[in-house]
Amino acid sequence: MDSLQARYTAVRKHTLALTEPLSDEDCGAQSMPDASPIKWHLAHTTWFFETFILERMERGFAPFHPAFRILFNSYYNGIGEKHPRAQRGLLTRPAMAEVRAYRANVDARIARLLESELPAAQRAELAMLVTLGMQHEQQHQELMLTDVKHLLAQSQLRPAYLDAPQPAAAAAPPLAWLHYEGGLTDIGHDGAGFCFDNELPRHKQYVAPFALASRLATNGEYLAFIEAGGYANAALWLAEGWDWVRTQKLDAPIYWFKDEQGAWQEFTLHGMQPLDLNRPLTHISLYEADAYAHWAGARLPTEAEWEYAAAQANAAQMFGHCWQWTSSSYAPYPGFAAAEGALGEYNGKFMLNQYVLRGSSLATPEGHARASYRNFFPAGARWQFTGIRLAQR
Repeated sequence: MDSLQARYTAVRKHTLALTEPLSDEDCGAQSMPDASPIKWHLAHTTWFFETFILERMERGFAPFHPAFRILFNSYYNGIGEKHPRAQRGLLTRPAMAEVRAYRANVDARIARLLESELPAAQRAELAMLVTLGMQHEQQHQELMLTDVKHLLAQSQLRPAYLDAPQPAAAAAPPLAWLHYEGGLTDIGHDGAGFCFDNELPRHKQYVAPFALASRLATNGEYLAFIEAGGYANAALWLAEGWDWVRTQKLDAPIYWFKDEQGAWQEFTLHGMQPLDLNRPLTHISLYEADAYAHWAGARLPTEAEWEYAAAQANAAQMFGHCWQWTSSSYAPYPGFAAAEGALGEYNGKFMLNQYVLRGSSLATPEGHARASYRNFFPAGARWQFTGIRLAQR
């Protein structure tokens, strides 16, 4: 278990490292119900290890604090009562210092458990649960960056999360269309390494011939859509998307602003920056992505098309820039079966009214992405690093 302990320690340290640019005040605030305070992320990821590992496997288990079982339960009904999601920002107690102590306490107990003598079956179960907990924490590392960006954007100070200047993007190459023959193909995780249950089972799926854009859509290309009246043209939008745009009076992506001279600026993790026309577009809802695709004479890919193309490894920016919307509803694969107990609530119960995104973003931890990964959000979500890759028949 030495290598597992080393990986566990590295993941946990990285989570704390993400808080270094932040004050305690930053860590306690909640900017909207869909986002969580950084302090809550720190505690919830620790709660996961305490609840799903220590509570069931530690001899003489006693909780760090009995109330934490409720305060930091996210959505596991099988565990019991939960603090309301929209009220996480009201938790001034426990203070950050106590949350850090909670993390240290659970880390020490996990280390002892990993070092202990256990029967082979229990040892295998422990390794599986610790690995799942680390992957869960990496998901929250990404959420921490997206949530804190949304929080900082609420201030007229437009404070930067990172003091270092944002490097300019390289000139975007001309968009080309990569053509794929398709056919009967295998979709889903291939069994090598970790995967979440929603990536299983691997199954056969027919993919018709299609073309995929060689790169992501850029800020400059989306600006052309705006300047062409894209947000005012009902013909481009899904009916629900058009209602969404009109109700919220939207005319640009969430983090785009005009300065006093009328020049476009974009709020980034590096603070407010002049809009970089070459940078891949991010923070776009499915509604906006679909409207842009219609305007561009294209469409969004299905998740099977995206995974098929990713296996060919000939398209740029598939990973590490932004999650890419697909036209696929988030639904179970044929033969999907959720795990028993509370862990079975991890993915399966969210397979309704959401759409699949593929790839990974600049906020995704290193090593966390893979071609079969199925991210998912409702159509109106745009505080995540979500972008557009076009497709055609």
